[in-house]
Order: sequence, then structure tokens, then C-alpha cells
Amino acid sequence: MAEAETFAFQVEINQLLRLIINTFYNNKETFLRELINNSSDALDKIRYESLTDKSKLDAQPELFIRLVPDKANKTLSIIDNGVGMTKVDLVNNLGTIARSGMKEFMEALQAGADVSMIGQFGVSFYSTYLVAEKVIVTTKHNDDKQYIWESQADRSFTITRDVSGEQLGRGTKITLFLKEGQLEYLEERRIKDLVKKHSEFISYPIYLWTEKTTEKEISDDEDDEPKKEEEGDVEAVNEEKEEKKSKKKKIKEVSHEWQLINKLKPIWFLTNDWEDHLAVKHFSVEGQLEFKAILFVPKRAPFDLFDTRKKMNNIKLYVRRVFIMDNCEELIPEYLRFVKGVVDSDDLPLNISREMLQQNKILKVIRKNLVKKCIEMFNEIAENKEDYNKFYEAFSKNLKLGIHEDSQNRAKVADLLRYHSTKSGDEMTSLKDYVTRMKEGQKDIYYITGESKKAVENSPFLERLKKKAMRCFSWEYDGKKLVSATKEGLKLDDESKEEKKKKEEKKKSFENLCKTMKDILGDKIEKVVVSERIVDSPCCLVTGEYGWSANMERIMKAQALRDNSMSSYMSSKKTMEINPDNGIMSVKDLVMLLFETALLTFGFSLDDPNTFVARIHRMLKLGLSIDEDETAGDDVDMPALEEDGAEESKMEEVD
Repeated sequence: MAEAETFAFQVEINQLLRLIINTFYNNKETFLRELINNSSDALDKIRYESLTDKSKLDAQPELFIRLVPDKANKTLSIIDNGVGMTKVDLVNNLGTIARSGMKEFMEALQAGADVSMIGQFGVSFYSTYLVAEKVIVTTKHNDDKQYIWESQADRSFTITRDVSGEQLGRGTKITLFLKEGQLEYLEERRIKDLVKKHSEFISYPIYLWTEKTTEKEISDDEDDEPKKEEEGDVEAVNEEKEEKKSKKKKIKEVSHEWQLINKLKPIWFLTNDWEDHLAVKHFSVEGQLEFKAILFVPKRAPFDLFDTRKKMNNIKLYVRRVFIMDNCEELIPEYLRFVKGVVDSDDLPLNISREMLQQNKILKVIRKNLVKKCIEMFNEIAENKEDYNKFYEAFSKNLKLGIHEDSQNRAKVADLLRYHSTKSGDEMTSLKDYVTRMKEGQKDIYYITGESKKAVENSPFLERLKKKAMRCFSWEYDGKKLVSATKEGLKLDDESKEEKKKKEEKKKSFENLCKTMKDILGDKIEKVVVSERIVDSPCCLVTGEYGWSANMERIMKAQALRDNSMSSYMSSKKTMEINPDNGIMSVKDLVMLLFETALLTFGFSLDDPNTFVARIHRMLKLGLSIDEDETAGDDVDMPALEEDGAEESKMEEVD
């Protein structure tokens, strides 16, 4: 061995080493990711050099990374046959020339930053001292001899010409003498888990030197020298042979082999989905920003899709094929959390913190592209009716959420929505198709909401719209306003001047009745008006244009943690609309009964169900001509439904 030369660490490196050695960090495992990534970079460099000079690979043609745990000596070695380092490189890169980012990294650490960011500042080699008390670097460059760099992080390091050690041919071997508390990094399972977590997609094979133990059966005297048989009884000799034959023992044989531990697997299995995907999109973006991505849509929604307590981990972020994180919420909006995939960026820093991700402009561009590609993928699914039905059944709620969350892509997401219409039957239609079939002169798109299609398809709110053959579904779509069929102020501009004149005259003639009904109902309603939307039903209840609909009020009342102050504000007073062409517009009990049945019909709840039941009983008794004394205190202005004691009541006629 040649004589060692001693060099002093530069001041800044000494400070960094003291900080790393004397501070407790939870994620010390960072060191292995950094060293493997450095090896990958060294392999990239020699491969690039070989493109113009193939002889560069002569010493070691096959490129690899090898990991060698040695429990006996408590060392872990990381070996690559990359470009290697010259003696000058060793001095410059590992000790005497302080890198520009070192000061910034120390300041970041002292401010509480994560030590895993070390690679971002160009000083990742020193992460070895998170787990090692001594480090030896053996390296061979094509243009120089083989050298050994050694240091215990004690202000200095030595460099020695290696003339008697194992010759690498080309590349670098880093040997870590592990601290007593860090021996877990010698366990095969621990090493494999770390490589799988951080370095699964490194493009060079990573081999682990593994130990294999097998059992072998041998006889007790297998190693004994053969002995001369003594004369004796033939039977006794045979028995002795049988006894010897049965005396066997098992011994353990230990062998070693290189095991490949970064075998590439189908990306889809990264999501642990037991089914094939419904759709997939693979793409790359090039130019000022470069990244590759593959996105999947599963066939069914997971049971916990809308569990806000669960972190999203569907999009896995890699930087230059090195795993960074799998719960990167900044990569995709909430409403697309069901999309799974992988993103690999060449432009993001390798050690990027979550705080930096939130501010990173590159990530914002990646997010914008991912959303764009997701919408493209959904439109591709829509080309197959059967597939889109499966997709829509599973993820329609997410698309509807996207209408509210994603104002930038609202129109594109709206094209993906499907609705039942009065003319579509069991099939659902898109807003785009709906607009193409609108009746001439129809300016607005009318919609109604409810618990189910069956609950709304025969709603009185649709009576006039159906009669006029207008289709029903408050934002705009394709320049047309979406108007609720259940709210106040519905205007149907489909009448002639003569029809409008007759309607105004009829409204005027019913003003007194509307006033009387309002007086009877009092504060229960805001007003009573003549309806423009019902044809056969006697009346309906509508809500204010900006208040909750009956369906929304029902939903909000069902919320366990509802805001009562908002409920009182949004559940505004109802407007009762009456049908002037229907014959049952009369006295107090009828008016109250009309109002209460309208409450039930249109999805509201009764404040006093018992009074409602009593009122029905009174009406039944009157209809059946059953005498009953007037109940004290009940001011009922209710004339008999029959005038001359006819044998059959009007109620029976109705039946």
C-alpha cells in the first residue's frame, strides 16, 4: 500500500459534518437513496462518454449497481462501475472545495428543514455520516490509477494509491462502517424495502449480495476412513450395516449469490387494484418543461372514495426515476382523486419538500397537463357507450364536484355529464345533445332535482313544460341559462300576445282569492299567486330564486352537523301558486289542506302532522255526510259538500 496523504476538510464541510453527526434525524434512510442516485449518475456519465468512444466501457462492459451487506464486519458497500473519480476529483468533490449550496443547506437544517433535502444542495455524499462512523471510498477512473479516500469525519481525510487491494477495473465502491444503532441497514429485508420504496425505477440493475442457507443430510461416518471388516456372524454384520445406514445427520450449507432487487413490474400493480383498468393514457410533455406520465381509470370506485380522512396516494411522483412521494395532493385536484398513475419529472429537484411543492411553478404546469389529459381520457371512454355507462355510474359524483371546483375546465367537465330528460326515456343525454334537440324558440334549459327519476318525472312542476314539449334538466351552458322548474319566476316565452292578455285578465280576477288564501295561511307562505307552470294540479309550492329547493332543503335537514343559521336563511318562505282552471279553490280547511298536501308532495316536511291528520278526518266525515258536533275552539268555515241530502256524496262520486 502506498503512503497516505492527509487533507483537511474545508471549514464549511466541517460545520456540515458536525451538524449531521450531532443532530438527531428520524429519516436517516435517506443515505441509501442518495448513494444509489449518485451511482446512477456515474453510470449515466460513462454511458454518455461511450457513445463517442466505445473503448470507455472496455474494463467493465455491463453497467450495474451492487449492494453488499457484511454483518461480520458491520459494513455496507455500494458499488457501481460508472465513470469513477480521479485523485483530483476525490480531493475536489469530497473535501476541500465547498459547494455553493452547502451554506444554504446548513441554514435550512438549522431552520428545521428535513435532512432528506440534502441532495438538492449537491452535498448528498455526506448523508453517509447519518449512519456511518467511518467511510472508505475506493474508486477507479479510466484516466487515472485506483485510489482510496478515507475519513471518520474528524476534520480531515486521507487519500492513498491502491496498489494491493481488489481492482475495480472502473467505478466506485463506497464502504460504510455502520454505527451500533444503525445495523438494521445490514438486513436484507430492510435494504430491499428501501430500494423498492425509492429506487425501483432506476434504469440500471441493482443487485444485492444475499445469503442462502440450505440443509444437507449426511451419515455420521461419512468423513471417517474406511475400516477393515472383522470376521463374525453374517447376520450380526448385516444388522450393524442397517444401523449405520439409519444414522444420518443434517448440516447447514451457506452460499451467496447476487439477487436483482429492482425488477420492473407492470405499473398498474402499483395501485394494488385486483381488476384490469377501464382506460389508460400514457404521454410525455417536452419543451421548456419535460415529464412523462401514465394515468389509469379503474373499473369501479373504491368504497372510501369520499373519505376525507384518507390521504390521496393515487399519483406517485418520481424525479429522474427516483421515488419522491405517493401522496402528492398538489398534482391533481380533489374531484379527480379516483385517477391513478405515475409522474416522472426531469425538472423537479430530487429532494423537494412538501412546502416547496406547494410553491413550485413546475408542479403547477404538471397539474394543468394532468387535468387536461384526464378529461381527454374520459372523452375517449365516452366513445364506447357501454364503457361510459360503467364509468359514469362509478364516478359521476366526482364530475359533478368538478363543476364546482374547477372553474377553468367547467365547460369541458359539463360536456361529460349525463341527465334524464322528459324525452330521453331510460337513456341519459348530455347537455350538448340536449341543446341540439331544443324546441325552436326555447331560450333556456329547464331542470328539476329530486331523490330519483321516478320521484320527479310526474311532478306537477313539469305539467306545462311537457304540454309545450320543452325538455327539462344556475349556470350557463353553451350560452343558454339553466333555469329551475321548481323555483319562483319561471317565464315561458312561448305565448302569443292574445294568450298573454287572457292570462293577465285571469290573474286579475283571482287577486281577491289569492289575498284571502294568503290571509288564511299567514306567515306559512310569502304570497299566493296564479301559476304559469301547472295545468292539471290545483296548486304547487315554489321557493325563491336564490333559496334552497325542496330537494336541497331535505338534504340539508338530514345533515347531522348542519348550520341552523344558514338553514333559516336559505330555506326561504314558500310561494303558493294556484291553478285558476282547477275547481277546488274554496274555504279555510280546503286551503290549509291544499297547502299541507302541497308541502308533502313537493318534498317539504309538516310542522304539525297531527293537525293535518285531524283535518283529513274532518274532510272525510263531511264527504261521507257523517254528523259531528263542531269542535270547540276550531274556527272552521266549512259548508257541507252536499246541498239536499243526496244519497251519494260528492266524495263517493270522486271515487
